[in-house]
Amino acid sequence: MGQSVLVIGATRGLGAALVKQYASQASTHIYATTRRDKRPEGGFPENVKWLTGVDLMDSSVGDALVTGIKAQSEGPLDVLIINAGRFMLEDFSAERGPSWDDQVTMYTTSSIAPTLIVHRLTHAGLLRHASAGTTGGSKIVLVSSEAGSITLRHEKEGGGNYGHHASKAALNMAGKLLAIDLKERGVIVSIIHPGFMRTEMTKGVGFDKHWDEGGAVTPDEAAKSLVEWTQNLTLEHSGQYWAPRGPRDIGMAETVLGKGLSTPLQLPW
Repeated sequence: MGQSVLVIGATRGLGAALVKQYASQASTHIYATTRRDKRPEGGFPENVKWLTGVDLMDSSVGDALVTGIKAQSEGPLDVLIINAGRFMLEDFSAERGPSWDDQVTMYTTSSIAPTLIVHRLTHAGLLRHASAGTTGGSKIVLVSSEAGSITLRHEKEGGGNYGHHASKAALNMAGKLLAIDLKERGVIVSIIHPGFMRTEMTKGVGFDKHWDEGGAVTPDEAAKSLVEWTQNLTLEHSGQYWAPRGPRDIGMAETVLGKGLSTPLQLPW
């Protein structure tokens, strides 16, 4: 019997790579979202079932997902990966200080919408339940970032980028709370840093200059690690914050946490 997987935020970067990897598995039914009103053209396998017009800035995004999934799905999801996120540069200068509108966008996309989505999918019967302490419940993967770790923030990296970092920290807390609320249903909530990636998003904020020295990987490489991580998830991981690829691309990992760090690496909040 195959599994059903939904990737939210699926048209570029890590999301697109995840969709293609899951679509290559003959036994997997893969659902994917796009903000546009039609499926992306080219580059994706034909067996991907697209949910169009899904915008995490829309307060009714949870209802839109419920409607779209029920129209295409035969049952609850086995895996839900919420990958959508926004990164808008901010610093403390007079010219480009913190932006109200940009921060609202980042918080809404990264931490508010995921909470509402999980709530709506749960109560619509679209997440698989199991008895507490047993296997068989859905696996939820919240794609966060090491940027959301307060412990790992170090003066060597400087300040700024308030909305990006803080919205990921908020997602981490939301994931922890969701794990507590979903424990009795046997649903796993895993919060992960997928790795520093060579994507249009990191290039768009000027981080491509750090790709080589920072050990940035392609979205395909990060997706492979994430798929393997998700496959091996257990209830023991629920509510925890991990870097499946370890410390290799986390600049302050050894400075803050010391040498000899393991892979995968459990991250500090």
